[in-house]
Amino acid sequence: MNDFLHTLPTFVGNHLALSALFVILLLAVIVTQLAPLLRKYKELTPAGLTLLINRENPLLIDLSARADFEKAHVPGARHVLPSQFDPEHKNLASAKELPVVLIDKDGRGVAGAANRLVKAGFSRVYVLGGGIFAWQQAQLPVAKGK
Repeated sequence: MNDFLHTLPTFVGNHLALSALFVILLLAVIVTQLAPLLRKYKELTPAGLTLLINRENPLLIDLSARADFEKAHVPGARHVLPSQFDPEHKNLASAKELPVVLIDKDGRGVAGAANRLVKAGFSRVYVLGGGIFAWQQAQLPVAKGK
């Protein structure tokens, strides 16, 4: 170990680009691992959402495209177009104490809406990781139509 520490400065000096790339990759890994811990909303698995539905009756908001929502959605979810999503709307603002779960097609497009809910004062905001695709892969029931 002592020999390694003595040769490290020489290696870094001889391979500056490689060393810089290593540091950048190390920082990227650290940031991606810490990001979920620092955000104000939580990501649920399909099993976690099922548990939340059974215990607390959350407000389920599906932000998928209309056609995707009509093909398959979590039973009880309300459809809202992403362009019309407003955390300050009177119907939504009255549910600030309820757990709110945001769902979309694949779970990648709800982070912005979740952050908007947190900024609007919602304390229990969740997103379904993997979206309706993960829900269907878990072989959980889906509703169709409006």
